[in-house]
Amino acid sequence: MSDFRLIAILGGSGSGKSALGLELAQKLHCDIFSLDSLSIYQEFDIASAKPSLKELSQIPHYGINILKPNEKNNAMLFRNLLFEAIKRSKQKGRSSLLIIGGSSFYLKSILEGLSPHPYLNIEQSQNIAQKIKSLPDLYQFLRQIDPDYNIHPNDTYRLHKALEIYFSTQMPPTQYFAKYPKESFPYPIEKYAIKIDRDILRNRIMQRTQKMLNQGLLHEIESIFTKYDYLIQPANAIGVRESIEYLTQTPLEVLQGKTPPSNPIIAKNTQELCDLISTHTAQLAKRQTTFNRTQFGTIHPPSSIQNAQEGIIWSSSEELLRIIP
Repeated sequence: MSDFRLIAILGGSGSGKSALGLELAQKLHCDIFSLDSLSIYQEFDIASAKPSLKELSQIPHYGINILKPNEKNNAMLFRNLLFEAIKRSKQKGRSSLLIIGGSSFYLKSILEGLSPHPYLNIEQSQNIAQKIKSLPDLYQFLRQIDPDYNIHPNDTYRLHKALEIYFSTQMPPTQYFAKYPKESFPYPIEKYAIKIDRDILRNRIMQRTQKMLNQGLLHEIESIFTKYDYLIQPANAIGVRESIEYLTQTPLEVLQGKTPPSNPIIAKNTQELCDLISTHTAQLAKRQTTFNRTQFGTIHPPSSIQNAQEGIIWSSSEELLRIIP
């Protein structure tokens, strides 16, 4: 058993992870590692609902404002940042670290182990993305170059990653992963998730979205995309995409040079924009909850820390604040 404790607080967007994390960090006298695929970017402050400057001054956060908007994030980057956060926490004499965020896919990848990914600069990434885009059938192409690579035809994320490996290394994924096997994660991670009533969550999401618009979400997005093109990774994030389309009255796919959906829904006014972002956020929260339940396994009742390392314990924020020692 490690003498350093990692505690992950998971949950859907708007469930109150950040607020619970701040309370727990004060209770446990530890720092916070942000596992959020948008907060990792500079400039996306309102869109990502980052902690306030006051909150950041009270509790040190890792994994926030690391990348420029035109840089790419991935599971290996989060893994490396987590190791750095653990190292710095230990140097401070801390005995634990909180992991807070909705990007549970990255957490699962870290726990399962990751193979080192070939480094690509921005130009290389864009060139490879164009090659992949030009393929008429990604799955069939992958089957041709690597018939032994086991992947579902609809797993677009892994399809793109596999083809990115091929075009950057000229090695089929199976051969690449044999040469560069997964590196196991050496620390156990306790996993807790916030259980919240669906109607309460939807109301919170609507209020948070309206607050973001009042704070200047549209001005933030307009400012960012005067400097960067629409192909940057965070352009596809919920809240960002809808704002881009509202400001331009154009589907994001068209702005990216791709084929647009047949019936795109674009907000015509700020009330429609608030409703659209809220709806998409609620749908995301549902997917996040389903992912956490199916991928980490649920333990009942929350009787011990060991249980939380084997599965994921679900409870209210108030209960989690009490049961996490």
